[in-house]
Amino acid sequence: MLLTLTSDIGQQDYLAAAVKGQLIKSNPNFIVTDITHSLSPFNYPQAAYICRNAIKNFPNGTFHLILVNLFDSKPEHLLLALHNNQYIGIADNGLITMILEEVPQKVVALPLEKSAIKNTLYCTTVFANAFTQIAAGKKMEEIGNDSVSINVKNPLRPLLGNNWIEGQIIFIDNFENVIVNITKEEFEEQRRGRSFKIVFKRDETIDKISETYSDVNEGEKLALFNSAGYLEIAVNKGNAAGLFGLQGYSEQQSQNQYLQNRLFYQTVRVHFE
Repeated sequence: MLLTLTSDIGQQDYLAAAVKGQLIKSNPNFIVTDITHSLSPFNYPQAAYICRNAIKNFPNGTFHLILVNLFDSKPEHLLLALHNNQYIGIADNGLITMILEEVPQKVVALPLEKSAIKNTLYCTTVFANAFTQIAAGKKMEEIGNDSVSINVKNPLRPLLGNNWIEGQIIFIDNFENVIVNITKEEFEEQRRGRSFKIVFKRDETIDKISETYSDVNEGEKLALFNSAGYLEIAVNKGNAAGLFGLQGYSEQQSQNQYLQNRLFYQTVRVHFE
């Protein structure tokens, strides 16, 4: 049974390995493959982008365990969702609707033992047992409550105007290429055949879409749509984020209680003419 594992727990200590150990101990037939353990804590748009574009490439019937912001609140249950023939185990923290960009086609609440110490490894065993029962032929409603009302968070969408579209930087990859939450479909729908100018960091602009990094000279900036279909700002054989001082988000601490722990995203605007 193919099972993917995604988390924000990092790999600096034992926990990622311990989770894999618990999964295999629960069911030796699990074939565990990592998506990532390096998601930024509390960064839901980044997690949604990574999970959405990884999950859709796996075979039907794959199980996906997503341990992200697992304890956003004291958990009373966990969620098992089925969407487009993919099974997803996740906390009831709203991330599932950001990943899917809609409510799951089917979802149940997995009960937790009241006396259990509800840590990461305990939650892992709950998910593993649920996945095992599904693989053995049980229906979702036989192992969980299908009348659950789940938490919903809306995906981070670009802002639209008559002559512009503005997106947020949601991810910076290992090469420091900058990913913006504007898809090719959204870009073309808003563009309507017009010329355009991508503006970021005051006076930095790009006025064409490249197909590959090598479309420009080494050290020059470019924009393209990546393999997931999202707008990407890059530098051929360079580091766009570092060169232009771009970053995905930052937590701003403030005396103002309304601003505490709020995420601030740098924006990229496309002007159409």
